[in-house]
Amino acid sequence: MSDILNSLIMGIVEGITEFLPVSSTGHLIVTKELLKFQGSDTFEIVIQLGGVLAVLWFYFSTIWQQVKTVTTDKAVQRFWITVIIAFLPAAFVGLALQNYITEYLFNSVTVAISLIVGGIVMWWIEGADFRPRTLAFEQMTMKQGFAIGCAQLCALIPGVSRSASTIMGGMLTGLDRSTATGFSFFLSIPTLGAASIYSLLKDLHGVSEHGVVNISIGLATSFIVSLLSIGWLLRYISHHSFRGFAVYRIVTGLIILTLSYLGFFSSSV
Repeated sequence: MSDILNSLIMGIVEGITEFLPVSSTGHLIVTKELLKFQGSDTFEIVIQLGGVLAVLWFYFSTIWQQVKTVTTDKAVQRFWITVIIAFLPAAFVGLALQNYITEYLFNSVTVAISLIVGGIVMWWIEGADFRPRTLAFEQMTMKQGFAIGCAQLCALIPGVSRSASTIMGGMLTGLDRSTATGFSFFLSIPTLGAASIYSLLKDLHGVSEHGVVNISIGLATSFIVSLLSIGWLLRYISHHSFRGFAVYRIVTGLIILTLSYLGFFSSSV
């Protein structure tokens, strides 16, 4: 029963934090430590598929329309080429550094520092006088996609947040807040999908270690909560900036550093 409860909690944490700019990986690392959740990292990576499925569900009508017109619609073709271009930097660098990152950076102190630094950067970007010039996906350029992809590289460090790095990177390249957030959702499809499938194929033992039932619970929970989180975030940013998340990141990072100092985390450096 404890394994099922832990899987449920991890799925909820993944679903809430995957698309909010607060770092799902960082929160899962900390949650895993607090729950004393044992086992490989396969579980956390595979349940990210719940987020991918949530994006596909949420944008189903848009994606289906794009599928039907992709052979004739140049704007659709350009958009998905831009998504792939944005995906490639993290794909190559992440694959090359995966073992190093997992061994040396998956710890509470790294997460805490990344949350704090990322929060400060987010606060600065939201306060800077950047005038958005790209207000829709169709207006995006491949150059912007590549820049966002390079920004996503920062998210290889636990605690930075894939969502935060791509949204803030998008805003720095001239996208308005809504377009940058939406592009981050679409970029999650190849990014999280590839990472989850690669991890699954690489470590099938991790699946049997956690059990199909536990992983299914985590995946289903992640899907449902991610779906709610996507809708909530889109409504939130239509009336608010990301500065509230910046404050949350800084406060949470300080709390994690304090708990780490007090010995709550065995993975502290």
